[in-house]
Parts: sequence; C-alpha cells; structure tokens
Amino acid sequence: MSRDGVDRTEGASGAAGRPPAAQRWLLWGSLSALVATLLVTLIWLAGRYEASQVQSKLERDAGEALSDIRSALTRNVQSLQALQAGTPKVAAWGAEAQRLLHERRELLRIEWRDAQLATLAGVDTPYRVPAFDRFGRAAAQPEVALACANARRSSGAGYAASYFVPQSDGLGLEVMDLCLPQVTGGQLTGYVVATYSLAEMLSNMVGPQLTRSQEVSFTEADGTRLALHGVARRGSRVFTAQQLLDLPGNTMVLRMDSWRGAPELFPNVLTALVTAMSIALLAVLFLLGKDTRRRLEVERDLADALAFRKAMEDSLVTGLRARDLRGRTTYVNPAFCEMVGFSVEELLGQGTPAPYWPPELVGEYQKRQEIRLAGRHAPPREGFESMFMRKDGSRFPVLIIEAPLINAQGVQTGWMSAFLDISEQRRVEELSRASQERLQATARLATVGEMASLLSHELNQPLAAISSYATGSLNLLDGRDAAPADLQVALRRIAEQAERAGRVIKSVHDFVRRRDKAREPTAPQALVDAVMPLVGLQARKLGVQVETRVAAGLPAVLCDRTMVEQVLLNLARNAMQAMDQAKVPRPSLVIQVRRTDGEPAASAAWLEFSVADCGPGIPAEVREQLFTPFFTTKAEGMGLGLSLCRTVVEQHGGFLAFEPNRPQGTIFRFTLPTQAAGVVQAPAPRPVSLLT
Repeated sequence: MSRDGVDRTEGASGAAGRPPAAQRWLLWGSLSALVATLLVTLIWLAGRYEASQVQSKLERDAGEALSDIRSALTRNVQSLQALQAGTPKVAAWGAEAQRLLHERRELLRIEWRDAQLATLAGVDTPYRVPAFDRFGRAAAQPEVALACANARRSSGAGYAASYFVPQSDGLGLEVMDLCLPQVTGGQLTGYVVATYSLAEMLSNMVGPQLTRSQEVSFTEADGTRLALHGVARRGSRVFTAQQLLDLPGNTMVLRMDSWRGAPELFPNVLTALVTAMSIALLAVLFLLGKDTRRRLEVERDLADALAFRKAMEDSLVTGLRARDLRGRTTYVNPAFCEMVGFSVEELLGQGTPAPYWPPELVGEYQKRQEIRLAGRHAPPREGFESMFMRKDGSRFPVLIIEAPLINAQGVQTGWMSAFLDISEQRRVEELSRASQERLQATARLATVGEMASLLSHELNQPLAAISSYATGSLNLLDGRDAAPADLQVALRRIAEQAERAGRVIKSVHDFVRRRDKAREPTAPQALVDAVMPLVGLQARKLGVQVETRVAAGLPAVLCDRTMVEQVLLNLARNAMQAMDQAKVPRPSLVIQVRRTDGEPAASAAWLEFSVADCGPGIPAEVREQLFTPFFTTKAEGMGLGLSLCRTVVEQHGGFLAFEPNRPQGTIFRFTLPTQAAGVVQAPAPRPVSLLT
C-alpha cells in the first residue's frame, strides 16, 4: 500500500512538473550556447570591478567616520567625568561646563542634576540660541530618565533615543541626551546630562576630507533620516555604505552616499553583445527556475501527503499489514508492531511462516494463505478470527479483515490486512458469562430457599405426628409389665430422631432466611457424640473404620449446635462416599477436635475440628470450584453441601479449609470459638496446599 501509493504520486508529480521534450532540448541548447560565450563578459566584469573598488573605498570611509565618532564620544565622556571630579561648587562647575561647550560644538547643553534628576545647574552652548528656550526640558524628561536608568544599571554612560526639538525659526533639531552617574563613596549623588546635536556631531566629529565629495547622515534602522551633512556631487549612479553606531541605550545607522556619473549606455559593440547575452541567460534561468519551482511545489505537496498519511497510520490502534503476491510482508504500521512485539526490521520481507504464528497452527495458517494468494477463496468482508503469538510467546486473539491491494493500473499487487486485538473483548465476554452464571446461581439459591421454606412447613407436621405417636406408644408400653425393652429403645430413638429432624429443618429454614440463631455453649464431645449414630450407621454399611479423637479438658464452644452437627455430618458423609467411589481397600475416617496452633490467646479461644480420610484426594480442576454453590461431581448431588458448610462456619466467625492428608486422602478443618473468644480474633487459616 505504502510503496504503491508512493510510486503513483511520484509518477503524477513527474508528469505535472516536466515540460515537453522540445522545450527541454531548446532550453538546454540555449544554455550551452550561452555558456560558450561567457568569456565575452570579461569586459563587463572589468566595469563591475571598478564599481566594486568605489564601493570598497566608500565602505572604508564609512568605517573611518564611525571610528572618528566613537573616539569623539569617548573623549566627551572623559571630559564630562572630569567635570564632576570631587565635589564642585555650582559657580565653578558652570565655568568649567562653559569652557567644555566652547570646545565641543556638538554639545548643545550640559546639566548637573541630583539623584532624583532635579536640575541643579545648566549651561547652553554659546554658538546658538538655547535649544530648549521655547518648550523647555519637560517634554524630554522621559528620555533623560531612561538614559540615566541605563547609566545607573551599567555604571557608565547611557544614551537616550534621539528626539526632535522645534525651534523658534520654524525649523528644529534632532538631539540625543547622554547621562553619566556621579558616585561618591559608593553612593549615587547625581548625574551629568549632556545634549548632543546629531547634525553638529556629523559636522564636527567626521573628518572634513570624508564629507567633501560624500554625503553623511544618521538614519534609523528603517531608513528614516535623522541628520544630514555634506553635499555630494549628483550623478546617475549612487553608492551607499552603512555602519551601525551601537551606543548604550541607543542604536543608529551611519550612512554614507557617493554619486558617480554614468558612462554611455553601450560604449562598444562588445559590451552591447555581452548585455544581450546576459539578458538571454537571465530569461533561460528564469524558465529553469520556474520549472524547478514547479517541481519543488509538487515534491513538497507529495511530502506533505506522505507525512499526513504516515501520521494517520501511526495514530491508528488498528494494526495494518501489506503483503505482495508471494506472501512477503511489504508494510506494517507501528500499531501492528506493538501488537505482536516485533520491530519493523524483523517483519519486512518475511515470508511464511510468519514469526507471530503459533508453532502448533503453522500448518493450518500456511494452507489458508496459499488459498488466499491463489485467489480461490475471497476473505469474508466481516473478517475472521485467528490466534497470534507475541515475541514473548504469549497468545492473543485477533480479528482479521483483508482486502486486495490494487495499483493505479487496476492490477492486484498483493493483500492489505487490518488486525484488531480482541483480547479485551473476550475478557469482557468472559466476565459477562461469569456474571450471568452467578445470577443464575443466585436465582437457583433463591429457589432452594423457597423450597426449604415449603419443606419446613410441609414436614414439620408429619414429624410432629411421628414424635407424638412415638411418645404415646412409649406411654402405653410403660403401663405394661411385659413390654419388650428393645421396642421401648426403638420407639425412644424414633422420637429423638423425629425431634432432631424438626430442629434440622428449622435451622435450615432460619439459615436460608439469614435469621440470627441463638448460640449456646456446647461441649465438643457432645457435638461428636450427636453425629456418631448416623455416621456409624453409614460406616457399617460402607465398611469404613471410624475413629474419634477429642482432647481432654477442652472448653465448650459457643455455637448453633444443630447447624454445626450438620457440618460434621456432611463432611463425614462426603469423606466416606469418596472412599467408597474410589474402592479404597481399607477405608478409615478420623474425626478430631483439638486446640488451634499459634498464639496462646488464640489457642485458648478457638478449637479446631477436622475430618480426615484416606481417599483419592481432590483433583486440581475441582479445588478452585469446591465451595462454589451448585458445583458438584456427584450425579445425584445439588452442589450446596460444602457451600452451606463454609457459610455456617463463617457465620460463627471461623474458617473452613482443606489440605492433603499424607500419604493419601484429604483433611477438612474448621474452627469454632469458645466461650472466651469474644475479643480474640480467629487464627489465620492454614495455606491450602495444591498437592494431592
């Protein structure tokens, strides 16, 4: 794409900027003929040399004039500094200033001012009417203040910008103020302000030999003439030299003009011929310059277009890749390089297999590319998904949209592909799916709650009837002497189990509705003994050897007895069923209660219950979802047992965890608080090992 686009633009620029062949040959032929006759221009060069000599002399004269002005200004500064030496009296100062004005005609006025620029004394030049008699010095006060501020900062002479002072005769003067600070004992005590006439500076500071045949003037940077001296002989040709007079606080241009009489237009035939050839050469150069300018404009437009396109491609977050008809990569943009982790140099010119293809998918991608390059199957317009591999080996999904790459002649030169990294999209979809599953699980849990409420209502009456009938039967048997003892025990057990079933249903009902259950101190041995009849019944059926280990002297736990018994019973049944399904040769089950390990305060306040089996252990893929509601590995299970067990334990402030049982099996442990555990934090759970 990039290469093809560049070629088309270059071709267009060449066609737009190239003149016809006849014109091109005519231009170059004319230029060759003119070059052959350039020797004739020596005469013209001689005239130019003479003019350059005149100009060089004028430049030297201007430099000398500038040097004279600088020297004179320096002498004046020294004289003014001497004028303020010591602490002069006003009368003595005035006489000395009058003498200095008599010697230096370029000075119009000298003033002695205090540190606040108030005038203490002032003397005007004796050669003309006082320049400030008509309008006074108030109008020039800003220029004087600025010059004195510059002088104070630099501890030397400071010059103000020149300004125009009208005179009573209708004319005026262009003047410039000089300010010198007076410092005594390191303290500023006053200033000396001297006013220059720019015209008198040119007249008295520039040597008379330089102004006889030349005109000297002061101008501003924009060419505005400030003062003029000398009258040059007028002619048809003027030579000009300029020098910069850079003073502290003011800058002026010293300009020197000189006129020369013009020679005859064509003093000889050879000069006329050279002039004609020069005009022709200029015309040819003009045409060449015009052609070159057109070419440069086209090239500049092309460069702007390429820069715009490159900036646009670099700003894309979509990866772009171009391939030729042989499958070699001819172009990639920065987004594609960032996507796969390879540099441009590593990708350009690469054929198949591409470095970002996963090794296990190279064969599939190779066949797909062969079909694409052969043109037997057009890619879908909506794109297709694929899997790429970054340089670091990580995989990520991409959406690929491909289209044929067509040049200006309508011929396909390759394929252009756009790539979108859809990793984030997949992650969002996975989060959405997980959220949906959680919502469904919550709905199922709510349904189970409703079922539990319904069952508790429907089963309470039959269980109450069973308990009443059993109690009534016992009462009837008590009145008979020959009543069998076994029958009485059986009826008593029926009544006890009916009451226990009622309590379980009520506890489940309260648990589902999140009602607070009154907790009571219960001995650990009593909890174990309560579940042993049911555990023993199933153990005898499955051939499991059950052992209980309850340490002596354990304190009572503060718990909901019915729910904790259900936790113990559920864990024991799960262990025995797992050993039965795995066909363990000698299944055994150990139910143990002991103090928790750790700090003494925590050990005294918490007890640890454990149920250990010697079954096959828990597979790695099951561990992460073991406590997830409705997750089960049993065909007839609902997946709520372990989830409800953990919820019951956590409601008591404890924890439920599991770990491998060495050498074989699994141990489930949970903690319960004792009566003294109200202010003691539950011990941290042991890390669950992922080894089986």
